[in-house]
Amino acid sequence: MSHRSGGSGKVARDAVHHPVFARCYARTSVHAETRFGMAGIRARMLAGVSGRVIEIGAGNGLNFPHYPSTVSEVVAIEPERLLRQLAMDAAHRSEVPVDVVPGVAEALPVKSEAFDAAVLCLVLCSVRDVARALGEVRRVLRPGGELRFFEHGRGGGRAMVLTQRVLDRTLWPRMSGGCHLSREPVTALRDAGYALGPYQRTLMPETGPRLPSSYCVLGTAWRPGPAG
Repeated sequence: MSHRSGGSGKVARDAVHHPVFARCYARTSVHAETRFGMAGIRARMLAGVSGRVIEIGAGNGLNFPHYPSTVSEVVAIEPERLLRQLAMDAAHRSEVPVDVVPGVAEALPVKSEAFDAAVLCLVLCSVRDVARALGEVRRVLRPGGELRFFEHGRGGGRAMVLTQRVLDRTLWPRMSGGCHLSREPVTALRDAGYALGPYQRTLMPETGPRLPSSYCVLGTAWRPGPAG
């Protein structure tokens, strides 16, 4: 069964192009797996997920080793060319079938209601239109489909929130591949019509200095069913 086409718009193959950031991210993200505990976060995020899964903004594929055998297929969307190539390499090593394809969150190149679950991992910070991206994820999930998420956003008190906002309006997005620090993922999910399940606020890293990007949330949400 093909899940391709049927998206809400046509997207250029390289709609996102951040080669310098992609190279830096590819190195630092691998380092964070063990030193900052990201591997454990990924394992918790994906525990028990099943069926056909779409992962939005797959990066260099670090989630792939953590998908359980209950997953029949992963379609991994990644717009940045270098990260997409690294994700393809990771897909070859995955124990579950992974198909890495180009695309952006705001116009997913897949059919509606084609997936049992969706994964958002450190991606809502960098999409250009959060509401549209979440609408697309809702479109491609079947009614009652599950969303697993781990995102960073606003937090840390008044001084830190002010710092996050200043950085968002100045250098941070240009330095960090379009990332924003002061978005509120839980509020965005609620506003997009998802039914929120359990979620937990956490810090990344858990120990050490608090960074503007440290304030994270790990949780589950659902696309409401026909009666939801």
